[in-house]
Amino acid sequence: MSIFSQIDLMARGGSIALLALWSWLLIRDHRPVLAARVAVLMNIAIICYLLTTADWMDRHFSVLGLTIALGAGSAPGLFWLFSKAWFNDEKQIGLSSIYLVLFSILNMLIMQLSFIEGGAVNQITGAIFRLGMLAFAGAGLWEAWRGRNGDLVEGRRRLRPRIVAAVGGYVIIIAFTEIAVFNAAAPRWIIGIVGSSIVLITFLFCAAMFGMRQADLFGPVNGGKPITARTVADDPLAEKLCNHMERELAWRDEGLSIAALAAQLGEQEYRLRRVINGQLGHRNFAAFLNGYRLTEVKAALADPSQKEVPIITIALDAGFGSLGPFNRAFREAEGMTPSAFRAQAAG
Repeated sequence: MSIFSQIDLMARGGSIALLALWSWLLIRDHRPVLAARVAVLMNIAIICYLLTTADWMDRHFSVLGLTIALGAGSAPGLFWLFSKAWFNDEKQIGLSSIYLVLFSILNMLIMQLSFIEGGAVNQITGAIFRLGMLAFAGAGLWEAWRGRNGDLVEGRRRLRPRIVAAVGGYVIIIAFTEIAVFNAAAPRWIIGIVGSSIVLITFLFCAAMFGMRQADLFGPVNGGKPITARTVADDPLAEKLCNHMERELAWRDEGLSIAALAAQLGEQEYRLRRVINGQLGHRNFAAFLNGYRLTEVKAALADPSQKEVPIITIALDAGFGSLGPFNRAFREAEGMTPSAFRAQAAG
């Protein structure tokens, strides 16, 4: 075994140990949080990728090898789900998103089983797999990038562009490297070199996660609900904010940003972020606004005088931009559809 192989082996072992440690901490401290559970699955997938790209990995077909390969292939899809759950503070994953990831795993299974024989089936599934890698990576990076201005957790907000640069660039390099090797007859050792570079990214990613405060990662360690109104009178800015929201009904502006709200209040944006996050307990500006919007919607749905008003009209008037985000926010908050809530209130 060469010196490079020995160093690579030790680095991969260290990366696996870091991922295993981080996963254990997530299970121990944040098990109830959806994003934490998805992160554990993503870590397992990364470990599988570290194993499949190692020089010492047995290339012969086996059930164990196939299982590890499928785990590695699920990494881009799980990264997408993790980005959705963590950066948007989602409490559940839609079935359509789960089906997309399961389809990608099924496609990879067919690709692996048809690898020896080759042919059209293997080429088609291989092309779908690599396009899927790029699509999942792009979607995950978009989730990390698009909500950065509304992210009230400072550590997480600073981490977003770093994840976009590191993970996005790496997945794109992997995709084009595999295309070059399997479709353009480039030497296979290129994959080994690219695979070895994930060790550095894994170290940097774990270091960033370990460096964040526990409360910044996935909320309070005890899993308690965020505080929605905590002695706002003790903080002049918090009181000023709440009075402004109630008086001006600012949440009805569907395009309201935290910068615009800070300008309305005549305050610095960073101070407003700290108040909404630290005093009012919200990790996401959209969730802060949706709290007001859902309160207005529920009052309208329970109002007998508005029983003929379409639900979509009520939602749009309250500041929701479209029916889809409104329905997701309502179901997540109330555990039922808006129409079921209206029917229950009428009964």
